[in-house]
Order: sequence, then C-alpha cells, then structure tokens
Amino acid sequence: MNSTDSRTPWHGVLVATALPLREDLSVDYDAYAAHCAWLVAEGCDGVVPNGSLGEYQTLTPEERSRVVRTAAEAIGADRVVPGVAAYGAAEARRWTEDAAEAGCPAVLLLPPNAYRADASVVRAHYAEVAKAGVPIVAYNNPYDTKVDLVPELLADIYHDGHIVAVKEFSGDVRRPYQLAELAPGLDLLIGADDVLLELAIAGAKGWVAGYPNALPSSTVRLYRAAVAGDLENARALYRQLHPLLRWDSRTEFVQAIKLSMDIVGRYGGPCRAPRGPLTPEQEKAVRAATERAVELGLA
Repeated sequence: MNSTDSRTPWHGVLVATALPLREDLSVDYDAYAAHCAWLVAEGCDGVVPNGSLGEYQTLTPEERSRVVRTAAEAIGADRVVPGVAAYGAAEARRWTEDAAEAGCPAVLLLPPNAYRADASVVRAHYAEVAKAGVPIVAYNNPYDTKVDLVPELLADIYHDGHIVAVKEFSGDVRRPYQLAELAPGLDLLIGADDVLLELAIAGAKGWVAGYPNALPSSTVRLYRAAVAGDLENARALYRQLHPLLRWDSRTEFVQAIKLSMDIVGRYGGPCRAPRGPLTPEQEKAVRAATERAVELGLA
C-alpha cells in the first residue's frame, strides 16, 4: 500500500504483533522488522505494535518509540496503528504525538488503566488524547483494565468526536448490534480471536488479531471469508483454528502465540510480560493444536 491508497487504516487484518526478544530480554529490532514484513507479505493489512502482545508495559520509553519506528520503516507507516495506552491521558497523548511524528495514521487507545475510571473520566481521557489530532480506535478490554466501555459510553465518546472505531474484546456478541443502533458511524473491529466469525457476521470492518503472528495466511483467509459472507469456508476454517484462537481469552496468550511461532519456524523469542508461563499441560495443548494446523496446511 502507498500513501495514495484509499483503504481506511484501521480496516482489515491488523496484527497485534508479538515482540521478538533476545535471551537477555532486549528487543530484537531486526527480527521484529522481518516479522512485520513477513506478515504483510502473507496478506495482513497492517500491524499494531505496543499492545499487550508486544509487552509494552515492560518496555523503556526509548524501546517503545523505536518499536513503532521499526515497524514503520519495515512496512510503511501507513500500515502501522500503534497502541498508545498509558496510566493517564497526558502520557497517552504524548505517545499519540510520537506515533504521529512517525507517520502513523491512527492509534489504539485503552481507557485509563491505573484505576477503575468512571464514565466522565473515561470521556475526558479520550478528549485529551484526541487533541493530538490523530484518529483513535478505542480498545475495550474490561478484563485487564476493569473499565468496561459499554455501548452507551462508546456512543457518547463517538458523538463527542473523539473515536472512529472500537476494538471490542468483551466477548459479548450482542454488543455490536446495540452499537450499530447507538452509533451507526462507529466502526466495529474484532478484538478477540475466538469470536471472529460472530463479530464478522455482525458487520465488523477489521480484526485486531493475535494468532496471525503464527498463522497469517490461514487466519487472513478465515477473516476474508467471514466478512464476505462465505460461511461454508469460514466455518470450516474456524473449526480447525479455534483450538488456538480460543487462547485469546487466557492470560497465557503471549506465551501460546510465541510457542506456536517457534513450532512453525517463526522466531517468537522469550516472554517479558508479567504473565505466568505455560504449564506443561498448556504447552502440550498448544503444541498439539499447532502441529494439527501444520498437518492441515494452515501454517
């Protein structure tokens, strides 16, 4: 894609990129650049660096900024929608301005995540970050932030003029229909891998995706079939991939993806996030599901 492409930056398959780390837990920028380029070559539309799969909470400010620039240089800044989550609006706005300086066309923003903010604080948070002048995709993750961007609140923020889309991670497949009633112009993005088909049928415009890190071509085929209404092919792929996609609801998701990446020959590297490791039983389950995907030609 070039700068004249009319594709909306937050539409399509945007991979929430896992961040390759060296054994000393420093960022392997060369491996990350190669990974981003490979994802686009395999059919993904762009990447979302510095999300939870990128372990952004554990990066230094210098690392976090360089990760965005590494992705932008590897695939073009117009394909990069960075996560700009922070404890407060001032810091999130600074990360948004940093993304704009790198040429990124939009950002992904959680609500305040240091405390359980009420609706008025959440609206103020998005209003402050919107002052940076960059389109904002809201990220609703009530499990990790303890703040639920319910449809009524999202509609208020949208009508305030501060968001263009929402990555919906609640898992409630009824919400898209209420959102469509309350905020018809707000784009819905699939936020959890294991409800992809359900949200695609509900009218999603994109997918901020985890498992394409390991299985990009097959997961892109799944998404394209689902949004096109090709339910016969979409259901078949969904059933085959769901043993891996459902890890998105587990705290060990980063480790599961990186193990799958290693199994299919893509270097995932160690994990630096503050999450527990896979148990032997979990590792066995991920390995078996990934090897099955390889056998089926999905990797």
